[in-house]
Amino acid sequence: MDLRESWIAMQTRRRVIAIAILSGVVAALGHAPFDLPIFSLLGLMAAMALYLSATTWRRAFLIGWAVGFGWFAPSLHWIIEPFLVDIARHGWMAPFALVLLAGGLALLWGAGFALSARFRAGPVQAVLLLCVIWTGAEALRGVLFTGFPWALVGHVLIDTPYVHLAAYIGALGLTFALLLAAACLLTALWFKRWALVPAVGLLGLPLLVVPEPLAVGPDRPMVRLIQPNAPQHQKWDPDFIPIFYNRQLEFTRAAPAVDLVVWPETAIPYALERAGGIIAQITEAANGAGVILGAQRSEGPDYFNSLAVVGPSGALSAVYDKHHLVPFGEYIPLADLFSNIGFLGAAAQTTGGYTPGAGPEILDIGALGKALPLICYEGVFPRNLRLPGRPDWLLLITNDAWFGTFSGPYQHLAQARLRSVEQGLPMVRVANTGISAMIDPHGRILDSLPLGEAGYRDIALPAPLLPTFYSRTGDGPLLLLLVFVSLTLVMARKRSSIDGPAPQA
Repeated sequence: MDLRESWIAMQTRRRVIAIAILSGVVAALGHAPFDLPIFSLLGLMAAMALYLSATTWRRAFLIGWAVGFGWFAPSLHWIIEPFLVDIARHGWMAPFALVLLAGGLALLWGAGFALSARFRAGPVQAVLLLCVIWTGAEALRGVLFTGFPWALVGHVLIDTPYVHLAAYIGALGLTFALLLAAACLLTALWFKRWALVPAVGLLGLPLLVVPEPLAVGPDRPMVRLIQPNAPQHQKWDPDFIPIFYNRQLEFTRAAPAVDLVVWPETAIPYALERAGGIIAQITEAANGAGVILGAQRSEGPDYFNSLAVVGPSGALSAVYDKHHLVPFGEYIPLADLFSNIGFLGAAAQTTGGYTPGAGPEILDIGALGKALPLICYEGVFPRNLRLPGRPDWLLLITNDAWFGTFSGPYQHLAQARLRSVEQGLPMVRVANTGISAMIDPHGRILDSLPLGEAGYRDIALPAPLLPTFYSRTGDGPLLLLLVFVSLTLVMARKRSSIDGPAPQA
């Protein structure tokens, strides 16, 4: 079939853009809380068909941008939630935040579609080149302007057996594999029946590497996950602060005794350097267990979002400062300018926001081994987990009350599961309003506290697996493969004109 003479190609530009947006929306249904990856596959196939119908790279850009907007707007609509905590001050910014974020991220997809169209030849070469450059665009948004690798294409596979491939190829590898599967199915449907063979391989062979569930031995240390469920609009209210604090204290004091108690991000109501009395109360309630908690602290003019490790004696054995901060949430670029118009960081308590810490580090938690601490947003970035040494487990504390109650907390949890698979490490995840969970090294949730409920869970900490291939190599091998494949496809275009000319400007 010649797509330039197809029904798609005969539609007006507005209709094509509308169809492209709809394709992105359908594809986004693979994300939590919907978890419908089959819709993602169909939506991506539709997006590729639209791309192949484009006769110019400019039209390909519009299609790619529209697909991206349709993908990012529903996937990231939780971004409006922080602005609704104080509607009177920040509510007016909510729609602008969503449109600008979705539209801005979609520019990368549009650029990827345009670049692919500029160097494409026949339909098979064209759709393969699109897969390569599309994956490259996803890699780029993971690092550009400090990065935002949320709602990657490959994330729709987290709640499927295919997630176990992440131990070898990571989130970007899942993205490339899913795009290739969609491309092969589209090719088999419209052009080359033989493409059904690699499509079946991509969709079927990974199911053969699904690992067996891990057994957690009785000798493993017990960890208590504390979830106070403090809604963000009440969290810093003086009338509610004692309620949430005493709730955490009560959960900490509950029998039986455990080896470690973990409180969530910014769990105590006072700055760490002025919290001596509170630390003493928490130590007494822990009854001999160590405690890890989130707190704010200051050094001179600098404020930090921190994690503190409190020993059984009440002494602070370690303090970790969050280093990967949220732009416009925990710090504000050009803070003086934005503060003049009332645009302050949603999570920061000071006009200038938090100061970043020195960087990722591994903490010694005594008998529980070594833990790599992550605070909220840091768990989104695979690169934050790659250090010279290797921890025994991952520790993520967060306050997902900022993300609302529909999709944000579930997507954040899904990415935490992905980090465990990539590294082959268990994770202790403690969230203020949920979902707090113990995640095993295969990304499976062993036990959890539901979203929006106060409580605690005592769960054995699983043992780590051997280092995964991805934990040793990161995205390096995949990126080299993408470069090699793209160069091969571009060179093949120059040697062959069987399928017709490339799109013109």
